[in-house]
Amino acid sequence: MPQRHSLTARCTLLGIGSPNLGSSIVLGMTANTRGYSVFWMLALFVAALLVATSATAQPDNPALDAPQRYHVRSGDQLDIFVWGEERMQRSVRVQPDGTFAFPLAGTVKAEGRTVSDISTEIRERIAVNYRTGPPDVTVSVGDASEMRFYVVGKVRTPGSFTSAEEVNVLQALSMAGGTAEFADIKNAVILRQADNGSQVVEPVKLTTVLKGRRALSAGALPAALPTLNSGDVLVIP
Repeated sequence: MPQRHSLTARCTLLGIGSPNLGSSIVLGMTANTRGYSVFWMLALFVAALLVATSATAQPDNPALDAPQRYHVRSGDQLDIFVWGEERMQRSVRVQPDGTFAFPLAGTVKAEGRTVSDISTEIRERIAVNYRTGPPDVTVSVGDASEMRFYVVGKVRTPGSFTSAEEVNVLQALSMAGGTAEFADIKNAVILRQADNGSQVVEPVKLTTVLKGRRALSAGALPAALPTLNSGDVLVIP
């Protein structure tokens, strides 16, 4: 009569040990899986927290620096406030000649300058009217006018273009659709309007920039791309 081994005996013969070993292994694997899940959840939480912190703690905010980089143009509306002198708070429009008039300061040159430069000049001009020192002056751009520039020559869509912000020569070229066939980039120039009404020719170096990585290395450009002023003409022969 064949011997009947109990489940415990059969497990022992097969080298498994106890019949509860399988369930113990499963429970151990489940515990380890839960441990790994908790670990990865904590890791993802820490990573998300670091990203959020870096996004909210950036030292430099380009939006805050933009007003200082902006150069006033003819047609811009400037809001001027003299602290403690409400009667001198007003908005002025920069005239076509690039100037505006302000009480006690006279005619002030504004075109091509930053609001910080303008406020400093106004404060210096009105200083003679105050014994204890001039009050602080704040100048801000209330309404920026659009500048108009021109791109002509061998470009895909030559013509006049407008922009509310400063545009460099590469951006102006892209607005004109890029260069056309047989364009001579090496001899590109900017025709600028001088203060005395004459035009000044300014050569533009676009060849190196348009070659991309073939001519440029990583890092800042050796020289900033020139920007166009209102009335300037970019010529691509």
